[in-house]
Amino acid sequence: MADIGGHAIYKIEDTNMIYIPNDSVRISHPDEARYLRIFQNVDLSSNFYFSYSYDLSHSLQYNLTVLRMPLEMLKSETTQTRQESFDIFEDEGLITQGGNGVFGISSEPYMKYVWNGELLDIIKNTVHRDWLLYIIHGFCGQSKLLIYGRPVYVTLIARRSSKFAGTRFLKRGANCEGDVANEVETEQILCDASVMSFTAGSYSSYVQVRGSVPLYWSQDISTMMPKPPITLDQADPFAHVAALHFDQMLQRFGSPIIVLNLVKEREKRKHERILSEELVAAVTYLNQFLPPEHTIIYIPWDMAKYTKSKLCNVLDRLNVIAESVVKKTGFFVNRPDSYCSILRPDEKWNELGGCVIPTGRLQTGVLRTNCVDCLDRTNTAQFMVGKCALAYQLYSLGLIDKPNLQFDTDAVRLFEELYEDHGDTLSLQYGGSQLVHRVKTYRKIAPWTQHSKDIMQTLSRYYSNAFSDADRQDSINLFLGVFHPTEGKPHLWELPTDFYLHHKNTMRLLPTRRSYTYWWTPEVIKHLPLPYDEVICAANLKKLVVKKFHKYEEEIDIHNEFFRPYELSSFDDTFCLAMTSSARDFMPKTVGIDPSPFTVRKPDETGKSVLGNKSNREEAVLQRKTAASAPPPPSEEAVSSSSEDDSGTDREEEGSVSQRSTPVKMTDAGDSAKATEHVVQPMKEVYGINLSDGPSEEDLSIYLRFVQLGQSQHKQDKSSQQFCSRCPDGVIKLTPISAFSQDNIYEVQPPKVDRKSTEIFHAHIQASQGIMQPLGKEDTSMYREYIRNRYL
Repeated sequence: MADIGGHAIYKIEDTNMIYIPNDSVRISHPDEARYLRIFQNVDLSSNFYFSYSYDLSHSLQYNLTVLRMPLEMLKSETTQTRQESFDIFEDEGLITQGGNGVFGISSEPYMKYVWNGELLDIIKNTVHRDWLLYIIHGFCGQSKLLIYGRPVYVTLIARRSSKFAGTRFLKRGANCEGDVANEVETEQILCDASVMSFTAGSYSSYVQVRGSVPLYWSQDISTMMPKPPITLDQADPFAHVAALHFDQMLQRFGSPIIVLNLVKEREKRKHERILSEELVAAVTYLNQFLPPEHTIIYIPWDMAKYTKSKLCNVLDRLNVIAESVVKKTGFFVNRPDSYCSILRPDEKWNELGGCVIPTGRLQTGVLRTNCVDCLDRTNTAQFMVGKCALAYQLYSLGLIDKPNLQFDTDAVRLFEELYEDHGDTLSLQYGGSQLVHRVKTYRKIAPWTQHSKDIMQTLSRYYSNAFSDADRQDSINLFLGVFHPTEGKPHLWELPTDFYLHHKNTMRLLPTRRSYTYWWTPEVIKHLPLPYDEVICAANLKKLVVKKFHKYEEEIDIHNEFFRPYELSSFDDTFCLAMTSSARDFMPKTVGIDPSPFTVRKPDETGKSVLGNKSNREEAVLQRKTAASAPPPPSEEAVSSSSEDDSGTDREEEGSVSQRSTPVKMTDAGDSAKATEHVVQPMKEVYGINLSDGPSEEDLSIYLRFVQLGQSQHKQDKSSQQFCSRCPDGVIKLTPISAFSQDNIYEVQPPKVDRKSTEIFHAHIQASQGIMQPLGKEDTSMYREYIRNRYL
């Protein structure tokens, strides 16, 4: 599904439950088959992801900062627990340690976003840690942005929380531990794909969060109403639940925490406004105890009201909010500010927040967006913030000259499609249908057929909420270990509600209760604005383990993991070629188009409309061949006369400011107008542009020297290796100075091959004929070393 720094991210396609027989102790239970069916209702082949070598539960900022701690700091804190296996080649005297060892740092996953943590918890102290494969649930997508041939990967990863997880109307608000419903952490990663390594490559990321309003509230669906009334279940005058929730966010993301509340504020009948009033009261109460520089920033904005207004542009207002948010939080980049930002200073760049360190920038704080469902409005708001952050990320890597991106460009269209897939996937998981309102809906450019689709999605969401959500909730509770079948207690399907399962304080008294004023964790507040989870301290060092690998182990061999030399592969099936590409899927295929992904296109100009047409592909190939075999350019007068007639129609057809039809100026003259009409048209059609200005005199003189050099070498007498006695006027006489006996642009004397290389080549030829050479001592040792490290 994606590749981050050479680490492959996979999606689960199929699973198999293997029965391990043990008839001596196994007792068949009559309800086991029913529990098994409920357990298997969680479709693991639907949006569950894992990686063998990359920690998906943590952000890229965590993985590239905390896991790069100097090894000397951890040797005293951690010990190597990996047991050495029996070595059958020990008597051979092969090296088992020392120079072949590679040290690495492994961190504990963030269990909030791990969905099989409860299942693995039973065996994690029994089996080797290599058997533990943690999975996340949510969304993962990656697309390729081609900037004049330079590949840039845009990756979107959404991690759904496994705490207080469930379906739309059955999980609202928060539980007693501060975990909210439908909590999703969305991370957008930008990397220059021309360099794959984490150490040498350029990587940037930005994280934002969505989640239900952190209060005790619910909606009763027994009334079978499209919009059930909102009810506050418990009075919380000291904002205890909100305090627990924001304390978690301060620990993971640092400060400032920015709350963007999109819930309605003005209604004829009080419905969503109940949540707005309670949330603003909770944030106001908590802020009076925080230091002023770390207070929670609350931004209320009635998005539904602005959408109905014909005078207001929703996305313009969201863009203003996004600019202020990104300036406060900053973003992560693993390299210092590029020199181009010094050459082209920008006012917005100097106002950027976050934390600047010698190796780059860190994001401090996070945006938390919510509406009632955290689906349609939230996804659009997150897209606008992500679009603003993407501009800063591209600017930080030196790919654009200003941190600003416009709509209807290939880059934004690619990013918009990623976010729509992201929103559809999360909406299906929580609400039972795809998005009802999309970015195009709020831009008011959606086609008329979209209204009928919105009605169908609304009906699908209503049907799912009314008839299938209860079964899905039972499956999630069983899969995540919220409910454990116990003899003598009611079964899962006999429970009238799962409220007591998710609110542990209803089953037992909590040992301690937090202060109403000092509601945060003391260690967290000391290190703000940095997140406590990324600070070097004793508590975090205990989560890190030093592991020693052999240099030939497959777990750290990124080259073999990515290129797979042991498999017969096709370029067409390679992931990096098959992924969505801005040049192939979004750039219009009509001729005369600026290939830049940052050029504004017409609304109907897309690459997908003509991509599937086979004749268009063949025509494009034919045009390339025609251009390759075209004769030299014509004279200036002929080009000027023909371009004046066609300039008007060209401008009307192209309709872009960046596409120009100024003729090419050349210095030679003498070609006829007839030849001009035959030559200029293919160049215009194939390359799409004409140069606005002719080459300068200095460039022309350099070009003439190059041509004369070729002519002089072409007329060289190869037999005597001397120039002709008669040289044309203006041709420079050159004397070859080289180590080669034959020195011209057409041939050189081949280099000599040493004896060892010749023997290797002959052995390779004999091997193809079935004649194998005997293995040497070094080959045998290498093979045994590989077998020992691979299988023993």
